[in-house]
Amino acid sequence: MQLTDYKALTFDVYGTLIDWESGMVAGLKPLTEQVDGKLSRDEILEAHAHYESSTQRQIPSKVYSGLLAVVYKRLSEQWNVSVSWQECLTYGDCVRNWPAFDDSVEALAYLRQHYKLVVLSNVDNTSFAHSNKRLQAPFHMVYTAEDVGSYKPSPRNFEYMLENLERLGIGKHEILHTAESMFHDHEPANAFGLDNCWIYRRHNKTGFGATMNPGDMPSYKFVYNSMAELAAAHREELNSKPGS
Repeated sequence: MQLTDYKALTFDVYGTLIDWESGMVAGLKPLTEQVDGKLSRDEILEAHAHYESSTQRQIPSKVYSGLLAVVYKRLSEQWNVSVSWQECLTYGDCVRNWPAFDDSVEALAYLRQHYKLVVLSNVDNTSFAHSNKRLQAPFHMVYTAEDVGSYKPSPRNFEYMLENLERLGIGKHEILHTAESMFHDHEPANAFGLDNCWIYRRHNKTGFGATMNPGDMPSYKFVYNSMAELAAAHREELNSKPGS
């Protein structure tokens, strides 16, 4: 299938549309600035990925803002820094400050003209409302971890999304799952037989940053380094069609 053959793009948001890694590093500064010895950006992100993933697995019904507060507490213990619970809660509320990637708003506005745009995100509804405003609210449907009661890569999240989209007349073969995270998104997309598009935001970096290493790399149908590249590829396909 070509890009123009799909009816819906289902999106991971954080890491794909919102620059969560920069947001995390900025939000963690009150903690990391107290650590003995300088931590690299990737050391910070990889430690965060570990505690976020383990907490999501152990407490799948906990809302994301509360989960981030627990992550902050675990990081403070690993780095031997004393923090108050209020500081943990402050970090838990920092998603509202995470910036959008520079190309996200324009690309989404273009893609909305051609697809149903759907969110499948490991976030709570209150936090997402701030990100949605940054992205200028382009989405037709929004499915959050708070809605489902679990976090990706749990199959429950994909089952929930697919069941709801089917009721709206969108079949699995009409969906292109579009995401950065191999661990949270592309591995379960493979398991569900979904076509998938890798937005490879970390193409100029090593490792997996704020997401866990997936082990064996999942497969993907399309790969672009940015949302701008995805939108450009779609536009090129349209322009190459007979009669365009």
